[in-house]
Amino acid sequence: MGDDRRDDVAAVLEGLAPPVLAVTARLRSLVAEALPDAVEEPDPSARLLGYTYRPGTYVGLIAAVAPYRAHVNLLIARGAELADDDPHGLLEGTGRRARHVTFRTEEDVDRPSVRELLLAAARRTPRP
Repeated sequence: MGDDRRDDVAAVLEGLAPPVLAVTARLRSLVAEALPDAVEEPDPSARLLGYTYRPGTYVGLIAAVAPYRAHVNLLIARGAELADDDPHGLLEGTGRRARHVTFRTEEDVDRPSVRELLLAAARRTPRP
């Protein structure tokens, strides 16, 4: 299973430019540090890395890192519920449930409000 997961992570990251890979790596580190109980679930078909408390379902999905050609999005599964927990106005999108934060540089990841959004999202996510 460990090799399969590594292969799936590699498939998500395949072909990305070095700056996008660097932002993705920084976001993965931030999520791992902020949400140590979350499981990273790569989804090569969607080209994203999900973070969940309930692997194999969307019920426990907290967030996902989605790299694109020129930027990386941090998807917050329950982002629409976090309007009051986003004093810096980082959340973008109009979905009924999910919102995202866009990152173009590694320094963008270091904004303290990003970690706070992750923690707020984790508090709203069901655990097993």
